[in-house]
Amino acid sequence: MQAWQVHENGEPSEVMRLREVERPTPGDGQVLLKVRAANINFPDVLMCRGHYQVRPPLPFTPGVEICGETGDGRRVLATPALPYGGFAEYVVADEAALLPAPDPLDDAEAAALHIGYQTGWFGLHRRAGLEAGETLLVHAAAGGVGSAAVQLGKAAGATVIGVVGGADKAAVARELGCDVVVDRRTEDVVAAVKEATGGRGADVVYDPVGGDAYTWSTKVVAFEGRIVVVGFASGTIPSPGLNHALVKNYSILGLHWGLYNTRDPKLVRHCHEQLTELAARGAVKPLVSERVPLSEAAAAVQRVGDGTTTGRVAVVPSLENGAAA
Repeated sequence: MQAWQVHENGEPSEVMRLREVERPTPGDGQVLLKVRAANINFPDVLMCRGHYQVRPPLPFTPGVEICGETGDGRRVLATPALPYGGFAEYVVADEAALLPAPDPLDDAEAAALHIGYQTGWFGLHRRAGLEAGETLLVHAAAGGVGSAAVQLGKAAGATVIGVVGGADKAAVARELGCDVVVDRRTEDVVAAVKEATGGRGADVVYDPVGGDAYTWSTKVVAFEGRIVVVGFASGTIPSPGLNHALVKNYSILGLHWGLYNTRDPKLVRHCHEQLTELAARGAVKPLVSERVPLSEAAAAVQRVGDGTTTGRVAVVPSLENGAAA
């Protein structure tokens, strides 16, 4: 089969190489899956660079979530067992962790209704306790992780403020349903959020960016507000001033979805049921901005790393032959 491999760490476009390799062999409790679509996540970029908390042995194939097909033709969602990631024609995955792909979604959309949406659901509901009528601020609202949080926030009945970088991404954020959109390139984020909330601030802040975004968050979080730390796409990990959290009475919450997958998989299945129901009634629908063939995966991963994409980019192996996804 064909698979992208990383033999040394660096930028995805420089270190990812398309190779002809043997199909992986399932171990005990694992199953071989044909990849129908593999969603690109920022952790794929970080793994290529050697900066992710999970460091698979070299060489490895990136790609942490897929929509795949079982031997009996079922469509399923899976997190491939590294080092055999999703940017390949076949993967192996733990059979017990397979989730049914929602019928209303195509392969690329289904692949995207997994880690990003699960992260959003756990972050907003289990960690932050977002309630209807509250104000949710989402950084990088037009990106893959942010767009999921925007849709989940709207589905929960929150007023959603989206922070983006650029006019094109602002347009995407509005289409996603943001009630207020702030372009950090042309606006003062803190002033704009305070104006939009009448000076009160945001009840919940969803931050996959870190760096300046986190600093802005501390200035606009409301009394008894919650900042959910999801990641550091900016490349800068902030050092929070705990005295500031004390005097303003807000909470800083960490969210690492992978821990739920290993410590309480029943919660992951419950979350998937909630997301499937939301997808069935059209309350959420993953924004897939690009579907690329397997041969273009490295360039697509690099674009995600460069921050030039909106929504999700999916690698669809069948497009190599001109077939529809």
